[in-house]
Amino acid sequence: MHADLAPDPHPVLRRVEDFDPRSGPLLERAVFNHRPLVLLICLLLTLLLGAQALKLQLHASFEKMVPTQHPYIVNYLAQRSQLSGLGQAVRIAVENRQGDIHDADYLAALAKINDEVFLLPGVDRAYMKSLWTPAVRWTAVTEEGLEGGTVIPEDYDGSPEALARVRANIERSGLIGQLVAHDLRSSIIEVPLLARIEATGQPVDAAVFGAQLEALRAKYQTESLRLHITGFPKIVGDLIEGLGEVLGFFAVALLIAAAMVYAATRDARSTALVVASSLVAVVWQLGLLPTLGFSLDPYSILVPFLVFAIGMSHGAQKMNGIMQDIGRGTHKQVAARYTFRRLFLAGLTALLADAVGFAVLLIIDIPVIQELALAASLGVGVLIFTNLILLPVLLSYTGVSAAAAERSLRAERAAGAAQRSVWGLLGRFTERRWALAALAVAGGLAVLGIHGSLQLKIGDLDPGAPELRADSRYNRDSAFMVSHYAASADLFVVMVQAEGKGCVNYDVVSRVDALAWTLQQLPGVESTSSAPALAKLSSVGFNEGNLKWYELLPNAGALGTLLTYAPRELLPESCELLPLYVHLQDHKAETLSRVVATVEAFKAEHETPQARFLLAAGSAGIEAATNIVVQRAWLQMLGLVYAAVVLLCFITFRSWRAVVVAVLPLMLTSVLAEALMVALGMGVKVATLPVIALGVGIGVDYALYILAVTLARLRAGEDLAAAYQHALRFTGKVVLLTGCTLALGVATWAFSAIKFQADMGVLLAFMFVWNMLGALVLVPALAHFLLRPSVHRTGQAAPVARVLQEARA
Repeated sequence: MHADLAPDPHPVLRRVEDFDPRSGPLLERAVFNHRPLVLLICLLLTLLLGAQALKLQLHASFEKMVPTQHPYIVNYLAQRSQLSGLGQAVRIAVENRQGDIHDADYLAALAKINDEVFLLPGVDRAYMKSLWTPAVRWTAVTEEGLEGGTVIPEDYDGSPEALARVRANIERSGLIGQLVAHDLRSSIIEVPLLARIEATGQPVDAAVFGAQLEALRAKYQTESLRLHITGFPKIVGDLIEGLGEVLGFFAVALLIAAAMVYAATRDARSTALVVASSLVAVVWQLGLLPTLGFSLDPYSILVPFLVFAIGMSHGAQKMNGIMQDIGRGTHKQVAARYTFRRLFLAGLTALLADAVGFAVLLIIDIPVIQELALAASLGVGVLIFTNLILLPVLLSYTGVSAAAAERSLRAERAAGAAQRSVWGLLGRFTERRWALAALAVAGGLAVLGIHGSLQLKIGDLDPGAPELRADSRYNRDSAFMVSHYAASADLFVVMVQAEGKGCVNYDVVSRVDALAWTLQQLPGVESTSSAPALAKLSSVGFNEGNLKWYELLPNAGALGTLLTYAPRELLPESCELLPLYVHLQDHKAETLSRVVATVEAFKAEHETPQARFLLAAGSAGIEAATNIVVQRAWLQMLGLVYAAVVLLCFITFRSWRAVVVAVLPLMLTSVLAEALMVALGMGVKVATLPVIALGVGIGVDYALYILAVTLARLRAGEDLAAAYQHALRFTGKVVLLTGCTLALGVATWAFSAIKFQADMGVLLAFMFVWNMLGALVLVPALAHFLLRPSVHRTGQAAPVARVLQEARA
């Protein structure tokens, strides 16, 4: 034992024969007294689950993104048979870049694209629309009465005369701004999708459908013809298309982590084992998913890296502890057991906190989040075996190189003596003046963070697909749709349930018309369409185009006559449902909240037993329901995560003071992370909600390792300054190393073409750094006021202390 180091409760045993294998806790004896069996079991599991991991599929289903238990979605699902195509849909704008749509070659290409899309599995063919579908018709009032027909006649032959007829039909159809662009240079193919493919009964795989659309684009797009495609399947397809880049960034992060651990230890064998054990955890996790019937999706694709990152953090702590003991002269096997005793409980608590942090996401009634929660919890669970048990066992065989151990010991001694070193600086935060300054700064940051976090919105804050870059192909296509068409793809549908033949009941249809007028006054609403609006237009048509007749007739027979030729999407066959279609400019959180609030207020005032207003269908309606679920679950999730962390910390330390010291820095990081989300223009939604929970789970890891050693030294009789210096030398440098390493690794994601990954990288890097600073600065500052040696020298020993007492035997 070196004189300049704090006394260690573990005796230095240079020979393994001098160690009593019957000492130590039961779990330690079970693991280290049967090391070959442990390695054999882990090897078999790795081979088995590695084979299972090869069966893992990347699957994306629209149904997984929907909160099926929310009343809005329950209403939609109950009426889905009459509102086909209002769940997920695709819009394909076919643009003629060298002319307009009144061109024989353009219409021929449009017909081929239309036919190929029509035959794709999962398309709801009855509701598909384009200039070539029979459901798209024109109607005109002539001196002979009403006339109409398909926009492209059955005898169309591409001749100049036929093209002239098509032009006239389009002008009379009211399609301009709907299916035909304002500049007449493009037209849309609307492709509603079924919930399940009829032939197989399986949900429509958005990724597969998106790939089929991309193949269609590649086949038909030329210099003169361009396809613009929007819709949920295309978003998922583009995210999956960027999977190769995502994996590339994972590889870069892995290399950065390995390089920085090696730079700190200069020991190749232990660095390789830390990386390998973390990768084994990823293999186990990926193998367990298909075994349990789960798959990955674009939103859970980041989970394997998070498991690797957590594994690297815990693995580095184990390696550092063993390296220091070997540097003091302890045999490698004994050093592995000593480190297991010191850090197993703290590591177990931290991993359980991580697992619980993810598990609480199960309260959110959105299958994609629930599956992500299960996948992440499984991954964190396997780390208990791979990084807390397997890694120490492997290091008990390999140890570390003598040069690395000696270098570690020299660094520890230097850190203990150098007043101007980082450790010396951090140690000052155990003093009252420095502690007060740190807490004052933290309080100021908390005030700023709370002020910023109050501006945090629920849902998307940008038009198009915020998961992708603004200049991505999808968002360029989305911008094309918005600029060339009046009817956007962001459709909010209010379902009005009418008793009996309510569709021709004047009282019912007048209420629907009043709601449509109310919604048209809202900012963000482009237009509305409904059967009552069609009835008013028909009334004008039946009366020589006189706009004085633009009214609803208070007569069931007259209304029935006016709606005789109404399309099925406006007037389902039962006549007991009147859908009101609200076309929005975007699906931003504010737009959706405004529409929902208006409809709910109207419903409260005007709903009757004969006219029940049900929310909500359409892509925007489903997203509004998702936002409501996320907003409610957000605070519930944070409350449960913190409750679990508090409980686990209390079980570990048996001290409410230690719990406060551990949890307050986490709360500061959470508040600052929410303020950062506001600054980055990120909302709380399906993609970001898990990261918020992750920040709490991973953050507590650092504080637990620092506190575990600090409390043990306090209970051994040292003062706070000495106890904290010992914690810094034993675990602090690894906290600093892993915090910087992981932050640097995920910060590289900021360069990703996928904005979702870039935002997550910035957010995670921020959380890694601030949680590290909280553990190194705020923990000693809070400990100065809350943790006193006299409190911990008496009474029942906490679990960490009991482990250390057993180690003295």
